Amino acid sequence: MSEEELGANEALVRDVNETVAEVAEMRGPEESVEVLCECADTFCAESITLTCVEYEGVRAVSDHFLVKPGHVLPDIERVVERHADYWIIEKLGEAGEVAEETDPRSPG
Repeated sequence: MSEEELGANEALVRDVNETVAEVAEMRGPEESVEVLCECADTFCAESITLTCVEYEGVRAVSDHFLVKPGHVLPDIERVVERHADYWIIEKLGEAGEVAEETDPRSPG
């Protein structure tokens, strides 16, 4: 799979997670939300639980994604934060460009 295709797959999962988080946010910012791992593995169905505030922190940067520990492709992403149950990764190269272009929160 190309970097562009990997980025598009991850962006699709991010869109699903955005809908889930919107519903959870209605209950309050400290509520927990369970989202899907946003890794490049199209068969990954693992989930991540974090608060709405934590989720919003990740979504504040277009090329940041939530993944389970170890679900990283070093050629196209790097870990920027490690938590016990999830890591925050930054997309690089073409995958990063796709992430920014497809960000549903981008004004653009």
